[in-house]
Amino acid sequence: MLPFHQIEIFLQRTPAHLQDIVLELRNLIASIAPDAVEAIRWGGLSYFHAGGGGIVSAGICQIGLHEDHVRLDFVHGIFLSDLRHLLQGSQKVKRYIKLKSYEDAPWEYLKELIEESSRFDPRSLQV
Repeated sequence: MLPFHQIEIFLQRTPAHLQDIVLELRNLIASIAPDAVEAIRWGGLSYFHAGGGGIVSAGICQIGLHEDHVRLDFVHGIFLSDLRHLLQGSQKVKRYIKLKSYEDAPWEYLKELIEESSRFDPRSLQV
């Protein structure tokens, strides 16, 4: 994980209520995938397995900052179970969840999705 002072700089223009969401997501990801590499890419935080490839091929998830919400993206989201049907998006495989408030975020479900994404290996797909 990146040093906290880098995260503070990254979040300095983000409203406090959205910072809380980002910090909680970071905590979840760190507890689920302690080996994950955290990088600032494409205006957000990206998480991937070291040695498994790059940000996309070994991607776990991405945290994107928007004006009024935080977006948790799953690069391989179409392959996740999503039993509650909360994932959105129309890209080929990427899916996301918009989080507008800490209180309304489905934290247990997000944990399940991050866990599943952390275990997913796109190299296992039959093409």
